[in-house]
Amino acid sequence: MTESPVDFRTEPARYRHWTLAVDGDIATLTLAVAEDGGLRPGYALKLNSYDLGVDIELADALDRVRFEHPTVRALVVTSGRERVFCSGANIFMLGLSSHAWKVNFCKFTNETRNALEDASRHSGLKSLAAVNGACAGGGYELALACDEILLIDDRSSAVSLPEVPLLGVLPGTGGLTRVTDKRKVRHDLADVFCTTVEGVRGQRALDWKLVDALAKPGRFQDAVAERARALADASDRPREATGVALPPIAREVSVDSYRYAHVGVAIDRARRVATFTLRGPSPDAPADIDAIERAGARWWPLSLARELDDAILSMRSNEPAIGTWVIESAGDVAALLRVDAALERYRGHWFVRETLGKLRRTLARLDVTSRTLFALVEPGSCFAGTLFEAALAADRVYMLAGGDRPPKIALSAQNFGAYPMANGRARIAARFHDDAAALGAAHAAAGKTLDAGEAAALGLVTSAPDEIDWADEVRLALEERASLSPDALTGLEANLRFGGAETMDSRIFGRLTAWQNWIFVRPNAVGERGALKVYGTGVKAQFDWDRV
Repeated sequence: MTESPVDFRTEPARYRHWTLAVDGDIATLTLAVAEDGGLRPGYALKLNSYDLGVDIELADALDRVRFEHPTVRALVVTSGRERVFCSGANIFMLGLSSHAWKVNFCKFTNETRNALEDASRHSGLKSLAAVNGACAGGGYELALACDEILLIDDRSSAVSLPEVPLLGVLPGTGGLTRVTDKRKVRHDLADVFCTTVEGVRGQRALDWKLVDALAKPGRFQDAVAERARALADASDRPREATGVALPPIAREVSVDSYRYAHVGVAIDRARRVATFTLRGPSPDAPADIDAIERAGARWWPLSLARELDDAILSMRSNEPAIGTWVIESAGDVAALLRVDAALERYRGHWFVRETLGKLRRTLARLDVTSRTLFALVEPGSCFAGTLFEAALAADRVYMLAGGDRPPKIALSAQNFGAYPMANGRARIAARFHDDAAALGAAHAAAGKTLDAGEAAALGLVTSAPDEIDWADEVRLALEERASLSPDALTGLEANLRFGGAETMDSRIFGRLTAWQNWIFVRPNAVGERGALKVYGTGVKAQFDWDRV
């Protein structure tokens, strides 16, 4: 682990930067960043700028609204500071951070922004950015992720994406993509906007489609209330429901492991391999909606999703040298299929819908994690339905053929669209490139337990060695992976996992963050006289003028 590991677990009582207030069916998230509350030493979070710690709180708050406040139908995101909404990612934090830290920070921030849009698209939770002051860089990217942007028209407050002229980098959390793909800003106007340090304010911001509405200072709060009410009225979240509390995620951490109720991570530093073990539900897991509601956060699908999410984020940030994640499972296939049947049966119920959403977002973190993923199907495995999605997310799936206790896998309705990737496709559809015959055969096999031969015939596993060859084939695959360049593997895996059609989300992770990753190592940004390094010193950046 790093000397000071990042802990992604928090709760409203521990927030230092955000305040969550609920008034009927409208909630307000107010950002007032504590300047001395940085996650790392060496910088002050001035002007409502943020670091990873601020976004950890935001991600937690969104989950709280989803589960603990199911009758909230609209979310207002605003600032508690005078004349500043948010000035974006803290520049001095970026200047002090390692390349890996910057990239992981951008990835998590991307996922958090995407979660706002996911809440609107899948949960009916609409959001309004009430921009009551200067809104720059990542602050505008936060506003862009909301359904609507209301800008105060006070002759000074502006929206801007000044990363290119000020820092020699790009808006790293979806800014360019959302300006063009979501807000449909003209190419030429976007070019002017993204190279203008002071940004765009007032009527011009509205005319250029950078915001949805303006309000004079004297009417701003009334306008926020009106727009929030309209968004709430358009939501399909329940009018009456009792929320489900999200208790702290219990875990035990040692030098080489994370242990949760349903997830275990064992780290082999010599081989640079981490083994994730996902444990299936008990045979008596709730299967009717009343029992599911009583179980609350203890219900297996939600408990697993929260634990796996924490494990993925912790391993990403705290164990960058562990390049291969092996995914295993354990449990009763029949019990898991019964839980999946309940997920399908009650998917219209708000709590089940939110649980499906948490599983969807957690599994999507696997897809965009820069690690090799291998799934191993062995005796006692429980790769069925929802848990088989983790195998489908892997780069390879190995399944033992034969033996005294031959393992089985199974598909369920959950494998055919319940947990789409960032590109909007089911993993099984992406696996077969939408081949109708292959998908039809997989559909026909849903609900059946399949041995290695049957799974291989359907194309659901990569290799099915017998007991004689199993240990050597798996060992050689892991040793080969450990000998290859992690940079090349990251590029290889990212390209192969996301073939075919794209969405705005997949373009954010692919097109934008790939360029940001490259630009972050260029001397024009991070060299001794790079723009990011000399920002705030009064020294002019020194560029290599060659176009590459």
